[in-house]
Amino acid sequence: MPARRLLSKTETRELFHRLRETQDTSAREALILAHQRLAIYLARKFGDRGEPLDDIAQVARIGLIKAVDRYDPARGIEFTTYATPTILGEIKRYFRDKLWPLHVPRRLRELNYVLMRSVEELSQRLGRSPTITELAEEAGVPFDAVIEALEAGKAYSPISFDGEGAEDSEQERATSLADTVGEIDATIVQWEDRDALEYALRRLPDRMREVIRLRFYTHLSQAEIGRRLGISQMHVSRKLREALGRLRALIGS
Repeated sequence: MPARRLLSKTETRELFHRLRETQDTSAREALILAHQRLAIYLARKFGDRGEPLDDIAQVARIGLIKAVDRYDPARGIEFTTYATPTILGEIKRYFRDKLWPLHVPRRLRELNYVLMRSVEELSQRLGRSPTITELAEEAGVPFDAVIEALEAGKAYSPISFDGEGAEDSEQERATSLADTVGEIDATIVQWEDRDALEYALRRLPDRMREVIRLRFYTHLSQAEIGRRLGISQMHVSRKLREALGRLRALIGS
């Protein structure tokens, strides 16, 4: 997909307003094409990690498309400022997922990373390997969740971070995996997760969105929601289950 000329800030804002107001697919395509250079530029930053650049660029384009679909011009920030962490987050998640040969739910992969860091910190602090209970307390998650994440971790094929990778022509030694693999950026993950949720919420029917708002933002009980909306508590419960199911499907996690 060839890139088009760079758009001015005014042209970009106009296209986004047209996209949000009319769902104009031509405006969406124009925005994606005009920002291809940004996706390719960010993809090239990861070109020395053993994966074909074309594959990384494709992942970057997916991040760009997500950014275009979720961006809200009313927030007052420039699109490139918004899109950059979204694209980088998509690329970093791609590399994290590549280390798992078997499919493991994302929440378990992320928790496993947290637990492995906690094991190292607790081992140094306690002078011994931590117990499951100590891990659960350190990570602030339930005991059963720790067990589940550690079991899922068995699907991981460990690669030595000290193993030599591609030789750096500007250095005397070959680089190791530890030199190239970045840490999980919690800010990017939180930002992207929040935007993914808002994107999904906007696609719910009005009544479902209102039930979600009253339950999780206003913190009303199901009985209180029922009284406010003039429906039974059972109806509220059914709407809530259906809304949460749709959100999971829309977010895809």
